Formats: sequence, C-alpha cells, structure tokens
Amino acid sequence: MRRPVDEERLRAFMRAVAQDVRKPARIYLVGGGSAVLRGWRSSTVDVDIRIIGDSDAVFSALPALKESLQINVELASPADFLPELPGWEERSIFIGREGAIDFFHYDFYSQCLAKLERGHAKDLTDVEAMLRERLVEPRKLRELFDSIEPLLIRYPAVDPATLRRSVEAFAARLQ
Repeated sequence: MRRPVDEERLRAFMRAVAQDVRKPARIYLVGGGSAVLRGWRSSTVDVDIRIIGDSDAVFSALPALKESLQINVELASPADFLPELPGWEERSIFIGREGAIDFFHYDFYSQCLAKLERGHAKDLTDVEAMLRERLVEPRKLRELFDSIEPLLIRYPAVDPATLRRSVEAFAARLQ
C-alpha cells in the first residue's frame, strides 16, 4: 500500500510530471489534491487530475512517476460524473507553473456539486471548507446546478431530484 500524499509529495509530483513536458498543458487538481494544497487536509490517498492540452508527454510520464514516487494518480474530475458547468475553466484557480505545465484547482463549484452528489463525510467537510474560504456562494451554486440539471439524464448514476435536494439543503443552511 502506498503512503498518503501530503503537500510535499504532491508538489514533488507536480515538478516531476512537468520535467520532460515541452508543450504547454494544463493540469487541474481535483478533490484531495486541492484539499491538501488549500490546507483542509494533511494528506490524500490519491491525486485526481484532469489534463488539458497537448498532453502525450504527460500521459507518457504518469506510469513511471506513479511507481517512482509511489503515488496513486487517477484521471478523474467532476466532468466524469456530472455535466461540465458553464465557465468552469475561468473559475479554476491558478496554483502555479512547473515547466510548460500550468496547474490549477479544478473549479470549486464543480467540485462542490460532485461532492454533494457523493455525500461522503470527507466530501461534505471539503464543501464546508470551500464555503468558509468563500470559494463557493450558495446562490451561484444553485444557478449553476439549474443550468446543468436538464443534462443529468445523460448521467444515469445521478438521481437529479436527490442532488437538487442536497444542493438546496446545503444552500438553505448557509443563508
């Protein structure tokens, strides 16, 4: 079993993945990676990422890095489980640049909806942290959910009514 990924190990991964990449790319950290860098958790089990751009070099590097750094890396983002929220890229927060790669936190509204949909205790704790840091705002969260709700028919694992209740309950608790 691999050791948990703390901030030092996550930043080492970021440096290492960029080492041989020459063409610009973006890597979006999701979930535990964001939580660790924002200081909400001391560690995460794996690093969930979404890669955008000419990324063959990134994909090529991942298997060796997973072994050499003993880090679990998953290609996973909210867009794998829910429709993409309009404007998600513009709302994604820049973390830093390593070589040709720009690293971002994946849009926190998207992360919030995905975490509300899953509903695990650790996810709900992360959602509370997003709210504390004013990374999500209840009214905007409702608006964004409304914009994707008709598209949820393409995601059979998601029950739209249950997710709406979770979003409404979360938003109501905050007002």
